Amino acid sequence: MRPTGPLHLGHLFGALTNWVKLQDKYDSFFMIADWHALMSEYEDPSSLPRFTIECAADWIACGVNPEKSIVFVQSHVKEHLELYMAFSNFVPLGWLERCPTYKEQLREITTRELHTYAFLGYPVLQAADILIYKADTVPVGKDQVPHIELTNNIGEKFNSLYGKGIFPSVKPLLTNTPKLLGVDGRKMSKSYDNFIALGDSEETIKKKCSSMFTDPERIKLSDKGHAEKCNVYAYYNLLKEEHAPEVYEYCTKAKTGCTECKKNLSAIVSDYLADIRHKRETLLKDEDRIRSILERGAIKARETASKTMAEVKKAIGLI
Repeated sequence: MRPTGPLHLGHLFGALTNWVKLQDKYDSFFMIADWHALMSEYEDPSSLPRFTIECAADWIACGVNPEKSIVFVQSHVKEHLELYMAFSNFVPLGWLERCPTYKEQLREITTRELHTYAFLGYPVLQAADILIYKADTVPVGKDQVPHIELTNNIGEKFNSLYGKGIFPSVKPLLTNTPKLLGVDGRKMSKSYDNFIALGDSEETIKKKCSSMFTDPERIKLSDKGHAEKCNVYAYYNLLKEEHAPEVYEYCTKAKTGCTECKKNLSAIVSDYLADIRHKRETLLKDEDRIRSILERGAIKARETASKTMAEVKKAIGLI
C-alpha cells in the first residue's frame, strides 16, 4: 500500500482482512510502497514519513503479524530500484501507455502533475517489487489484473533475452471484496477525501456518517426507500449483517428516516473499529517499536532480494 494518507474501511475490507488470512497459507511479504507514493506526491512529500509509520501501525492493529510475515518499507530495500532499472532497459513504451490504470489515473487525478517519466514507469517498478522475491502469487482486485499480466510479460521478456529462467510466472489471487463506496457515493479513495479512516474518532465517524449519500429518490420521511440503491444499507450489510433485514424493512416501508438510520450506523461503525483503533493508538505511542519492526523486515526482505539481484546481474553481464 502507498503511504499517501490514512488507511480506511476500503483498505480493511478490500485487502487487509484477506492479508491476515493469507499469512497462514503463504510466506508473505507486505510492503509499504513509499517510492510509488513519491511518484504522485513528489511536489510535497512531507507527509510520507508520518503516513508510513501509521500504515505499519494500521496493518499490525488489523492482524498483520511481523512474526509470521515480512513487513517492510520499499525504499529500505535497494534491490527494488536495481531490478526496476534492469527492466526499464527493454520494456516498450507501448506496454506502459496502454496500461488501463495509468490512463484512468491521468484522467481522474487533476490536482497533481502526473505526466512524468516515473509515473509512466510505475508498472515496471511494480513488476520489480513482485519479481525481486520471485513471487508466484499476488492478491489483487480485478482492476489490478492487467498489472500482473504486464509483470509476466516483463519476466518472460527478461528470460527470453538472457536465456535464463530466472523469473517464474505470477498468478493473481482474486478475492471477492465487498463494494464499499465513500460517504459521497463515489469510490472510496484518499484522493476524494470521502473515506472513514481506521483511526477516526467516534465524533469524526458520527460527522462522516451524517453526511453520507443515501437513496436519492427518498425526499420525505413518508417516501418509501430503495435500500438496494442506498450506500448506508450497503454498510449495514457488511458491518452488521444480522441487522440488514430490519434496516431493509424500515427503509422500504418508510418506518424510519435516513437521518436516524445514519445515526445508528455511526454507532455500528465506531463499535466495529473500536478494537483496531485501540491497538493502533497503543502502537503509535511507541514509534521506535514500529521502526524496529520495519528495520527487521527490511533485513529479511533483502536476504531474498539480494540473491535474485545477484542472478540478474550475472545474467545481464554486470560484475
